[in-house]
Amino acid sequence: MSKLIIIDDDPIHHKMVQYMLNKNELSKETTYTFDGKLVLDYLQENKNKITSLPDYIFLDLYMPNGSGWDFLNGFQEIYRSLRKEIKIFVVSSSIFQMDINRSKSYPFVTSYITKPLIRSVFDNIKGRSLKLTTAQLN
Repeated sequence: MSKLIIIDDDPIHHKMVQYMLNKNELSKETTYTFDGKLVLDYLQENKNKITSLPDYIFLDLYMPNGSGWDFLNGFQEIYRSLRKEIKIFVVSSSIFQMDINRSKSYPFVTSYITKPLIRSVFDNIKGRSLKLTTAQLN
């Protein structure tokens, strides 16, 4: 089980993710926020505290108070200083190839997922997490 932060301006999306996480037992601790700047500040303040850092961040791209692009640009400035690798999953309703390609230009973005999230997305993430854990033990 892992720690997850959801950055999205849609409270309905928060509830849907919460439901899916509970069903799939993917996260033991999930934080929901509308403000990516708060998350960047938190990560910067806790960059040396491995247990305080999340394992995953689900990030919406288009939000009225600071876009996901703003978050990605800010994260790019600090991610190398973090004592833990954080997997960023862009979760957006945008199906534009331009957005998909742009998100892939960030080396720390693990995947681009189009909304709505479905169970197979969580199964896939859970599978990756188990594979990483197994690989780290060997």
